[in-house]
Formats: sequence, C-alpha cells, structure tokens
Amino acid sequence: MRPQDSATATTTIAVTATEGSTSGRTATTGSTVATGPTVAGGRIAPAPRTRGTLFALLGVVSFSLTFPSTVWGLESFGPWSLVAVRSTLAALIAGAFLLAGRVPLPERRHWAGLAVVAGGVVIGFPLLTTLALQTSTTSHAAVVVGLLPLTTATLAAIRTGRRPSRTFWFAAVSGAVVVIAFTIQQSGGALSTGDLYLFGALLVCAAGYTEGGRLASLMPGWQVIGWALVLCLPLMAVASAVTLSIEPVHLNAHGVIGLVWVAAGSTFFGLYVWYRGMADIGIPKASQLQLAQPLLTLFWSVFLLGETLPLAAPLAAVGVLVCIAVTQRAKS
Repeated sequence: MRPQDSATATTTIAVTATEGSTSGRTATTGSTVATGPTVAGGRIAPAPRTRGTLFALLGVVSFSLTFPSTVWGLESFGPWSLVAVRSTLAALIAGAFLLAGRVPLPERRHWAGLAVVAGGVVIGFPLLTTLALQTSTTSHAAVVVGLLPLTTATLAAIRTGRRPSRTFWFAAVSGAVVVIAFTIQQSGGALSTGDLYLFGALLVCAAGYTEGGRLASLMPGWQVIGWALVLCLPLMAVASAVTLSIEPVHLNAHGVIGLVWVAAGSTFFGLYVWYRGMADIGIPKASQLQLAQPLLTLFWSVFLLGETLPLAAPLAAVGVLVCIAVTQRAKS
C-alpha cells in the first residue's frame, strides 16, 4: 500500500486491522487510519502502545524525584513560597513553549477540564505534599502516594464510563493492599496530620490526572499541562510575591536544585510525557505504572537524602511489580 501524502493527513483514528490485510494502515480522504508501526524517514516508528508506555514510564521516573527535590527545596524556601515559585517558574516555561509554537487558545469547552488539571496537579498536589513533607519522611510519603494508581483508575472509570476487567481491578486492589500494608507496618498503625495531607493530595491529583488524560486525547499532552500552568500564572505570581515577603529564604545549592527540578522536571516535563503516555495507552493502564513510583522514590531518598531504607521495601517491590505486570496484560 502506498504511503499517504502527509499534506492530507488531518485526523488519526485507531482501528483494528482486518484479516488478510497486508498493512495496518488504510488511506482515506483527509484522514489516516493507524493500527501499527508507521514508516517515517525510512525508520519504523514505535506502535502507540509501546510509545505510550515509554512516555508514561519516563513520567513516573520524573515524578519519583519530586519528593526528594521538594525536601531539598524546603532547605531554602518555606512550604508556601516553594509551591508558589515552582508553579510560577513552570508556567513561564510552558508559556514560552506555547508562544514559540504559536499555539492557539484551547476551545472554550476545554477550559473547565484545564481548571481541574490546574487545581489538582499544579496547585493541590504540590501544596498538600509539601505541607506533608514538613513532618513526614520522603519514604513514608512515597508509599502513601502509592495509592494514587488505584485512586486514578477509580476516578477514570467514573469519569469516562469505561470498565476495566475484573482481573485488572483485582491486580490494582492487590497493589494498593501491598502499599497500605507497607505503610501501616512502617507507621505502626497511626495516622498523622501529614498522612491526612497526603490522602487529600491523592484525591486532587487523581482528579487532575483523569481530566488531563482525557484532554491529552484531544490535544497534545504538553499543551494540556502548558495551558493548565498558564491558567494558574496570575494567581501563582501574586502568591510568590506575597509568600516570599513573609517566609524566610536561605538559598543554597540543594534548595536551588530542588526548586528547578520540581518546576521544570516534575511540573512541566514530567506531566508532559505522562499525559502523552496516558493518551496512547489509556488512563487505567498508565496509572498502574505509577505503582513503581514509591519504590523509585525510596531509592532516591536513600541515594540523595541518606534516609534509611525500610527492610520491608524489597518485599513490597516484588509484590508491586507483579501487580504492574498483571494490570498491563489485563483487558480494559
């Protein structure tokens, strides 16, 4: 089958190749039907599922550094000023990319969804987790936030109306049980104020992920987080000026590196690749990849912060990785 003229390709529609067809691509007027790897510049591009999984995994690695970077950032900034400044810097980066690309404003029907993304992942989650990390260790916060995949999958099922298989839910719940058991074992069964902040962070972040994943199927993922950040820029700029005048600032290398990473790495780059991955493989499957995030954060907490690795971590790692494998193979 002849390659389609790129000048006429305006819409991508995912379908299943029919039996006996010699190619996973079908040419139609003004549209492209894609089911498998495509040829670009003489090289075969990865299938959407493989590409989406790689993007989502890259997002997970970026997110796993958020808590250690936040702890570093708290060495120089107060919790409120750290959140405000990180959001302001990330919004300026996003705005520069949007201007450079001459990206038009989103359609009015998308602004409500962008507001949910902004409230959940730009403001709510960073603020609540930063407040929690004033009293909780990075490793403890990491395992509590390990419940995020199940929370996201649940909200996604409610929001989109899609129902993953029983096998998927069994594996997802099992992964959550492993995380909960690990948390209870480490905390002695007592919940602190920091835990309440973290559970609140789970809810708002899951809502932001769900809505962002939906929007990422309608526009590029970097534009989703980009417009969500720009939407918050006026508020965060004012908040930065106010909080920096109230909370003391003691600049050091750790503090600056932590701020730069949570702004450029976690908030912009991490969310960009994460939403792009969710658009390719779906919100439920992408969310389950985050079961590996607490384990990666545990590694960074030891390597970067010198925290003591809990003895139960290897057992939790095995259980979580098994659950990830099952959820990725389960039918949606």
